[in-house]
Amino acid sequence: MTTATAATAEPTASDARAIDAAVECGWGRLVFGQSFADPAALVDVMRAESPGRRDIAFYIADPHVVLAAAPHELFLDPSHTFRLDLEGYRPPEAPPAAFEIRDLAGNADVDAVNRIYGARSMMTIPPHLFDRMAAENVVTVLVAVDAAGQVLGTVMGVDHAAAFGDPEKGSSLWCLAVDPQAPAPGVGAGLVHALASLYAARGAAFMDLSVMHDNAEAIALYEKIGFARVPYFTLKRKNSFNEKLFTGPVPEAELNPYARLIVDEARRRGIDVEVTDAEGGFFRLSYGGRAIMCRESLTDLTSAIAVSICDDKAVTRRVVERAGLVVPAQIEADDAAARAAFLAEHGAVVVKPARGEQGRGVAVGIDSPEALEAAVDVARRVCDRVIVESCAEGEDLRLVVIDYKVVAAAIRRPPRVFGDGRSAIRELIERQSRRRAAATGGESTIPLDVETERCVARSGLGLDDVAPEGAEIVVRRTANLHTGGTIHDVTDIVHPVLIDAAVKAAKSIQIPVTGIDLLVKAPDKPDYVFIEANERPGLANHEPQPTAARFIDLLFPQSMPMAARLAERRAEGMRN
Repeated sequence: MTTATAATAEPTASDARAIDAAVECGWGRLVFGQSFADPAALVDVMRAESPGRRDIAFYIADPHVVLAAAPHELFLDPSHTFRLDLEGYRPPEAPPAAFEIRDLAGNADVDAVNRIYGARSMMTIPPHLFDRMAAENVVTVLVAVDAAGQVLGTVMGVDHAAAFGDPEKGSSLWCLAVDPQAPAPGVGAGLVHALASLYAARGAAFMDLSVMHDNAEAIALYEKIGFARVPYFTLKRKNSFNEKLFTGPVPEAELNPYARLIVDEARRRGIDVEVTDAEGGFFRLSYGGRAIMCRESLTDLTSAIAVSICDDKAVTRRVVERAGLVVPAQIEADDAAARAAFLAEHGAVVVKPARGEQGRGVAVGIDSPEALEAAVDVARRVCDRVIVESCAEGEDLRLVVIDYKVVAAAIRRPPRVFGDGRSAIRELIERQSRRRAAATGGESTIPLDVETERCVARSGLGLDDVAPEGAEIVVRRTANLHTGGTIHDVTDIVHPVLIDAAVKAAKSIQIPVTGIDLLVKAPDKPDYVFIEANERPGLANHEPQPTAARFIDLLFPQSMPMAARLAERRAEGMRN
């Protein structure tokens, strides 16, 4: 096989077919099917896929012929090919205001791109391969960056003329990925337009892409930009990464993302899975004579007492306070005068139902008696007992504790929108809500309720007002995922005092799997206030941390690979 990286002269179509071209893309090789005259040679190239890689054969005119040569090794990818005609392409007149698009540059960008790939369940790319691709000048990687330098999304493009002297002067788009937490709209479209403009300027005739047949949101985006479907096919190897594409649907496909993450990890280890109620997230795991019933991350191992403690926020606070944690001032009073006095003492308060989850009925930053009573009325719709707490400033930190060890830590930020100078804030919220729902499998949406209206009003605007272009508006004060909050991994920098507080809280409740919420000045500083404990934390929100793997380790320690078990024993010995 020849891997072409440049051409000194434009070959004929027959020359191109003889080249047998494949391009290194970091995640694997892009194999150009139209450059192979012999199907057997194409099969041999695909058989040479290295472990942990994901080679893709594109532009297969006769896939049935190639598949006949290796039916047990290759499969026809269930994706569609779309093409953008670059000769008639016109980019948008106004560039996006909330971010800029530039070439990938430096290790920080590489780390950010791999973080986004991980969050999107895509293959990450070793840094040295980014360097190699940059040197070969065949593959282009662009990033979208906000004003603070945060990478919001990325796209990869391949110049076919540079790759193998393509006589058709084609190009292709790969690995379009937007950070699931990105608040700015239009990142994906902006990256596509930027790549199309780049290749149009180089003289490319078209830009192609491959998209899963059922990815309706992506297909709608591409068609809006001007892509049209073309009859080209893609072949891939039957490897573990592609397994879901060629094995067909399984019973757990109907589970929500939190349950499905756990079930996928169990299946990888040969643990039997029985879905008992997909809608409720219930399933049973069995391995070596041991069976455990689960509802997402809540299992038989968590006692009813522990669930009861977490369920009542007033009880949770008393339990962890006795364990030595810092807790906010709190009252549970039916007397409006007592509530008003508490507000006067603390200046701003948080109102929450004593029982409840997913941020329902919670109001943050209440600073007037009228707003306090209105928030109490809303909270009472969730639970007849209402708690009022002192309001501390800081960021919302979720620490996932499994087997009394912190396995993930993430800052949770409230949802926000950016004005475009044209759309009402209500419309911006609805768009952002749709993006959050798409990024989380429908788990995260922004309610258009009294609390959202109150938060928007703090910016001096109403839901039906048009925000100035580029204006950032926080639309909720709570950072719960289910009300539109975003999650940002900080596991590697979290302060030891915060880790110790989370472990103490879990041990005081005697709960083996929990999400501990703290309000912190910064994740790398020791200051905190305990907020609450969750008996059923969502493990799917903490990529790239191995939350599901540690969860299965707890349930079925004998399913751990021997090397991992030995490492765990050594670590335990050092702790003791």
